[in-house]
Amino acid sequence: MTVELKQYFDIIIVGGGMVGASLAILLAQANKQWSIALIESQVLSSDDDAHYQPNFDARSTALSRGSIDIFQQLGLWQTLQEHTTDISRVHISDKGHLGGALIEADKPVGAVIENAWLGSVLLQQLPCYFNLTVIAPAQVESLQPQKDGYQLSVKRGDEALLLTTSLCLICDGAESRLRHAVGIEADRVDYQQQAIIANVELSQAHQGVAYERFTNSGPMALLPLGESHNARHAALVWTLPTEQAAQVIRLADADFLAQLQQLFGHRLGRLVKVGQRHSYPLQLIIAREQVRTHLALMGNAAHFLHPVAGQGFNLALRDCAILVDELLMAQNQPLGQLPMLQRYQQRQNFDQKATIGFSHAISQIFTNSSLPFAALRALGFIGLECVPPAKQALAEQTMGTFSGNARLQP
Repeated sequence: MTVELKQYFDIIIVGGGMVGASLAILLAQANKQWSIALIESQVLSSDDDAHYQPNFDARSTALSRGSIDIFQQLGLWQTLQEHTTDISRVHISDKGHLGGALIEADKPVGAVIENAWLGSVLLQQLPCYFNLTVIAPAQVESLQPQKDGYQLSVKRGDEALLLTTSLCLICDGAESRLRHAVGIEADRVDYQQQAIIANVELSQAHQGVAYERFTNSGPMALLPLGESHNARHAALVWTLPTEQAAQVIRLADADFLAQLQQLFGHRLGRLVKVGQRHSYPLQLIIAREQVRTHLALMGNAAHFLHPVAGQGFNLALRDCAILVDELLMAQNQPLGQLPMLQRYQQRQNFDQKATIGFSHAISQIFTNSSLPFAALRALGFIGLECVPPAKQALAEQTMGTFSGNARLQP
């Protein structure tokens, strides 16, 4: 094996998922003078055979208003919007208790998009930038700090690549191998829960309403799908204790739908069909360090959230936008300087703590069936309806526009 490529890039992103690809596009558009590399272990293809095909069993993401604003600024929203469903309202309820909350806004509070379509649009965009090089499939075998950056040993097929950079951005997921390799520890909370993911067909139109329903066994969400408020499909995220989830996911379709219907009610009529079911364990993972000189953790490598509030990708995208903004303001300085990265961290500190705390707190309050917590839930819902500022704060958090000094403007 010989070293074919020994090359310098101003910025190297490791991990080409939705966060890594979005970050690459943000950077490539921000400054045409930056040389950027995106390294991904899987094949990244934007050929015709990789284009979006609607799929009843596809996984979906709820995009907040703030995320939509970012994609609009990138010039991608018009294309993404071809296969999204606007969320006109968010209905929050608690099974067995009075009260509830309805979040509305003058414009859609967000949109639901299938990951396959979002990924396809991002991948088709990557080759459009002459200052962005995609290296995939490839594996980073080692990451070594140097005086002015990092050196990465990369394996691509039978080739060995030796790359150097002033700023290495790690986006390789919640169980980040590179986070561990550079000696950054992470704090974890194991929720002892599984999230069951599936798409559901409804007997009546969803009308663009997203439902967040809290039960004694855990929260569930039904997100509108179908590119129209008259569509009759929804994306289900159902949180259950680990042992119970293992039983529920194996149920026959009719039994699965019956149990789901009993917990959710008939707000959407009958639940008539369920697609393939998948599950994954739920944890809160927070890196103890997010920035070092010439290095930053992004996306799930920095913080992996409970899905109850649908905020993980949206928070990561806001992180990316603020990081790029800081890089632009410091572009007369060498890339990757610690003071600049610390300014980014300080700007996003409030947003991260608020969003992580919000997701964690409601996962605890709404999974506990004891009387004090039940009373707190009921009082909370009543308070949301009676105290407009409280409801507005929840709405802003849900829409991804409430981020303190780091507020993003449309």
